[in-house]
Amino acid sequence: MKKIGNVLGWKLGLAVFYAMVALTATAFAEEAKPAGLNPDDVKKALGMSIYLQGGYTYNGNASSLTGIPGDPGEENNLRVFDHKANSLGLDLAQIVFQKDPALGNTGYKLKISAGESAKFIHSAGLVSSAGDDPFDVTEAYISYNAAVGKGLRFDVGKMVTYFGAEVIEAIDNPNYSRSLLFNYAIPFTHTGLKTSYGFTDALSASLHIVNGWDNSTDNNSGKCVGLSVGYAPAEVISGYVNLMTGPEKSDNNRDNRTLVDLVATIKPIKPLSIILNYDDAQEDHSAASGGTAKWSGFAGIVKYDINDTYSIAVRGESFDDHDGVRTGAVQKLIEATVTLELRLNGGIILRPEYRHDSSNKESFDNGTKKSQDTIALNAMYRW
Repeated sequence: MKKIGNVLGWKLGLAVFYAMVALTATAFAEEAKPAGLNPDDVKKALGMSIYLQGGYTYNGNASSLTGIPGDPGEENNLRVFDHKANSLGLDLAQIVFQKDPALGNTGYKLKISAGESAKFIHSAGLVSSAGDDPFDVTEAYISYNAAVGKGLRFDVGKMVTYFGAEVIEAIDNPNYSRSLLFNYAIPFTHTGLKTSYGFTDALSASLHIVNGWDNSTDNNSGKCVGLSVGYAPAEVISGYVNLMTGPEKSDNNRDNRTLVDLVATIKPIKPLSIILNYDDAQEDHSAASGGTAKWSGFAGIVKYDINDTYSIAVRGESFDDHDGVRTGAVQKLIEATVTLELRLNGGIILRPEYRHDSSNKESFDNGTKKSQDTIALNAMYRW
């Protein structure tokens, strides 16, 4: 019995020894971990996100900046963000910090953009070399959500426009390329004051008092006034009526530019989205027209999610630059676009796209053709 007790005691002691070793190793492992927040905690604390987008667009009838076919610097005519032809490029790299204000509290948003697209969204007065600088402070505003009813929110600073059915970042649009309406019918950003209120879960409105279209520093002493009313009576349908009017000419407070923008989204079934957008605008006493300059257009987008991996989006639109003040020529344009979407593991999205643009004027291939066709492949990722 004594021998058996010694054996059991030895085994028990060995077990205790191993347990102590394991606990000690665990304790050292815990101490070896770096102190502080991990990346996901930092991201959440700052409201941070990072966005990257790049691609390639092939155009057999691209315009050459030098007038020599095949020369570097070929362009897709009447495009803005995807204007480079036959060249790989970084479209957009963004870092965003955002905090939505709770009721009775403050918030903020800061969005810094870099890349080819950043050159075309500059607001006057913020940079000295608009069109050449590949960096842009796209949004920078502070927010306060006053404890009035459901929350009366104030945003002060520079904000992206509330007009249109699309946005600057391709990942948040059904298509890779942007519509003619987004490129030419509406502004990209506003600087000023936005006041918004949600009357019900379905009805909301916002009032805007801003420097105007893409002006961080106003070019006159007048201000533009805008109104946006959103209504979503059911999950299958929602819409916005957006308005703005005010002087946009330098040192001129008399001649107003007025824009009416209508956006509707219809979802008859879960995987199907139909987006409709109409714009109508005019400007008083335009030097180009000798009178009131007008432009208008309509776009329709249909997107269908085939499954969790694949989607297809089709867009068709027309744009009438009645007096040539937006595109530089009096012309009527139409475009049709087909975009496939492939969502890969890890959050990467690929979009192959075919697009056809045409005009009633020779606006393509160095002014020799009335149409152009492009094929693009774009990749995008947001963290």
